[in-house]
Amino acid sequence: MKKIAVFADVQNLYYTVRQAHGCHFNYAALWADIGQRGQIVEAYAYAIERGDAKQQQFQRILRNLGFEVKLKPFIQRSDGSAKGDWDVGITIDIMDAASRVDEVVLASGDGDFAILLDKVRATHGIEATVYGVPSLTAQALMRSASRYVPIEGALLLKS
Repeated sequence: MKKIAVFADVQNLYYTVRQAHGCHFNYAALWADIGQRGQIVEAYAYAIERGDAKQQQFQRILRNLGFEVKLKPFIQRSDGSAKGDWDVGITIDIMDAASRVDEVVLASGDGDFAILLDKVRATHGIEATVYGVPSLTAQALMRSASRYVPIEGALLLKS
C-alpha cells in the first residue's frame, strides 16, 4: 500500500477557500480522499495560535482526524500588520518525509512551494499531489505537482 504524508497550510486554505467560495475547507473530506489512494502515515496541519476558543476547537477537530497540529504564535507588528508564516517549517518537514513515503500531499496554493516539489520529486522519485483553489493556486505549483486536485465540491464545507 502506498505510504502518504500530508501537509496542510491552514492559513492559505482558510483565506483562499473563503475568498473564492465564501465558506470553509473540509479537512475530513481531504482525509477521506487521500485515504482512498493509500495509507496516511504522517499528517501535519500548520496553523497560527491566536488563543481563542473557536480556534482551539478547530485544532482539536484536526487532531481527531489524525493531523499533528503545529502552531506558531500570532505576531502583531507595531505597524498593524501581522506575521504567521509556516513556509520554512513546511519545507523542512516535506524534505524530511520525502525519503520515507511514496507520495507527499500539499494542501496550499502558495507558489513558493513549487521548487520544493520539483526537488523532492527529482531527488526521491515520489509523487507530489497539490490540493488548491483553482483561481488562487499558483500556476508554477500546479506544474510542479504530479497531480493537482482542485478544491471544490465535497472539499468545501457549506454552512
